[in-house]
Amino acid sequence: MADYLSRSPIGNYQEDIDDFPSQLSKSTQTSYSPPIVTINAVTTRATTARINSMLNNDNSSNRILTGTNKKRLLNKNTEQNGDARDNAELSHPASTTSQFSCISHTDSITSFTMDDILKQQQSDVTVQHIIRNIDKYKKYFVDNGMLMRQQAYPLSSVPYISDRKLRANIIRIYHDTPANGAHFGRFKTTRKIQERFYWPSITRDIRLHIRSCIPCLQNNHQRRKTPGFLKPIAPPEGIWQLLAMDFHGPIVPSSREGHKYIISITDILSKFVITKAVKDCSALTASKFLIYDVILKYGTPRAILTDRGTHFTAALMNDIFKQLGVTHILATPYHPSTNGQIERYNATMDAKIAALSNDRRSDWNEKLPFVTFNYNTTIHATSNNIPFNMMYGRSPLLPFDYHTGIVSLPSEKTYMHDLNKYLSMITNNARYHILNQQTKYKIRYDSNRSDADYKIGDTVLIKNIHTRHKFNIRYEGPYRIIRKLASKTYIVQHVKHTHLQKQITVDSIIPLCKNKYHHQ
Repeated sequence: MADYLSRSPIGNYQEDIDDFPSQLSKSTQTSYSPPIVTINAVTTRATTARINSMLNNDNSSNRILTGTNKKRLLNKNTEQNGDARDNAELSHPASTTSQFSCISHTDSITSFTMDDILKQQQSDVTVQHIIRNIDKYKKYFVDNGMLMRQQAYPLSSVPYISDRKLRANIIRIYHDTPANGAHFGRFKTTRKIQERFYWPSITRDIRLHIRSCIPCLQNNHQRRKTPGFLKPIAPPEGIWQLLAMDFHGPIVPSSREGHKYIISITDILSKFVITKAVKDCSALTASKFLIYDVILKYGTPRAILTDRGTHFTAALMNDIFKQLGVTHILATPYHPSTNGQIERYNATMDAKIAALSNDRRSDWNEKLPFVTFNYNTTIHATSNNIPFNMMYGRSPLLPFDYHTGIVSLPSEKTYMHDLNKYLSMITNNARYHILNQQTKYKIRYDSNRSDADYKIGDTVLIKNIHTRHKFNIRYEGPYRIIRKLASKTYIVQHVKHTHLQKQITVDSIIPLCKNKYHHQ
């Protein structure tokens, strides 16, 4: 099966990345002119009422809030108002001092002015050292007491941000908030902030913040291969030792007779397939198919691999497996590649049945036996053998094949010896080719892919398998790793709703950056 992800861009990022050409330019020095822009949070009626109540308690009912005091009071109360966190709007005050303020859905965002930046610079040792030795730092200059950074064209000169909390605050403003960032990718966010501010680790800090942004991780397409190396199932030693069974459907349209599903079972080694059109996907239908169409015609297998659907895990099926002495192997939930052999046959079968059916596709159940027969009598690319030959120890005679009508009778002494020798030869040949194909596919699959190894306690998001609409989140959580079942399989528990536990594989998990993780 072709690996679709190998055709996707590969990188160490998870955020919404933007493609852009590299640019070479010479730096120029321009004077700094602070923009006259205010970004304020919307104040709801409930917030306004609390403000008025506070004013009354302070015996200041006749006082009019203006300037910085009003802004600080509004921000203090707005941070406590969860309903206003995702609402922001632009306004243009008459003041010449820039006011930066907004509300984040993950952390409180405090307002600040250019005067606040200047005060922080005045108390920062690194900034004061640069100012005292400004002649040695060609990319810096001082404008009205503020340390500015000269940037390469087309970026203008911007103030140097020295305070770590303010840096994080700026990133949240220009990435998380609707009016200023709207959760765009690393390149767009970096460019937007670089046009306004500078600090040495600005690119790294933005990258880490976006990699830890839960809304981005939940909703963005993952433009990288999912982690986890391929763990192929080794082919069994002989034919009819391990089978894979599955329901396929519901098929639209249903047949004239009301068939909506196809139940099929495949021998993992020979690739021999048995199919039947059925009207439902119940445990009773599965049990009848297994007994009357499989076991009573071909014998009892040693083990059967199925998914975890209720039609295979019901008490009826469990009793049958127990009475027959068949080992029932359950595939990992939401991981179709575990039962990949039958899944690949289903994909092949759909196209061939459609090609043979009438215009209304109402006779597909009549075409199913022909498709199955031709699948079994044609060489299989993986095993390099014909399933029919491996199953019966002879080549099939097709309806159009020429034959003389002469019946040859083999010697009783040599027939069983020759048959066993032939079956042993094609079985070993099939195992060799299957292992060889698995090795080649594993190399392609593992290329540019990390082998994730999560630890107990790691926080992750898991794939939302119920996504049906464009605006549904692609990953849900956060969840915490609580148990490791195998190299690629884990048990996870929801961080808040601890009664929610799921078994999941690494290709359905994306990690959360530890140093920037926030509970929503």
